[in-house]
Amino acid sequence: MSRLDTEQQRLYSDATDGHTRTLMLGLARPADWAALRAVWQGVQADLELPAPAIAVSGTDSYQLWFSLAQPVPLEQARRFLEQLRQRYLPDVAPARIQRWPPVDVASPEQVRRAPAVPARQEATGNWSAFVSPDLPAVFGEDPWLDMAPGLDAQAELLSRLKCIQPDEWAHALRRMNTAEIPPTQPAHAPAQTKPPEPPGNAPMEPRQFLMSVMNDASAPLALRVEAAKALLPPPRGTS
Repeated sequence: MSRLDTEQQRLYSDATDGHTRTLMLGLARPADWAALRAVWQGVQADLELPAPAIAVSGTDSYQLWFSLAQPVPLEQARRFLEQLRQRYLPDVAPARIQRWPPVDVASPEQVRRAPAVPARQEATGNWSAFVSPDLPAVFGEDPWLDMAPGLDAQAELLSRLKCIQPDEWAHALRRMNTAEIPPTQPAHAPAQTKPPEPPGNAPMEPRQFLMSVMNDASAPLALRVEAAKALLPPPRGTS
């Protein structure tokens, strides 16, 4: 078993007997990290949960992946995701929201395996991947890699994540169902806090950031290629 397989199993095992340890909330059509970032920040600041993983879908969405230490009933997981949508994305059309466990599956036996990440998407030929919190802003409205991500780099990202412990989950559910959480800004409002900067680094201009990614030998090759493309000058004759 590879290191990535080990981390995937630790965090995102399959659903069994109508229960799951894995929850996913995505925002698509268009992909909008600024809006989904409000959820990523809110679950940490308001609900006091560990940071969920961030992923690009390889097609049309950004995603947040939550890992529970202990399985919970599918209906409880679905209700939690719906509460997140109502609280942090109230102005977003429900049709743009992606969820796992899905809400439109009649039989719990049909809910088994969450979408694989990383994986090549047949519809586009692009790749889904887990990404660090500072990268979604670089992807913009193109939430994919056009090359396979480095598996060791994916494993390293997942190794930094923590499962939500039962007491943390119970605490979050209580806060979601009470008035303890202060009112949040609607999805279209300007973010009040900036995403975390890499430790020890001062904020960088976009071009500086792209240069640092392109020149970082430890970064996945696919990300370095994407950074290099973004730095290319526009073709002649274009404005």
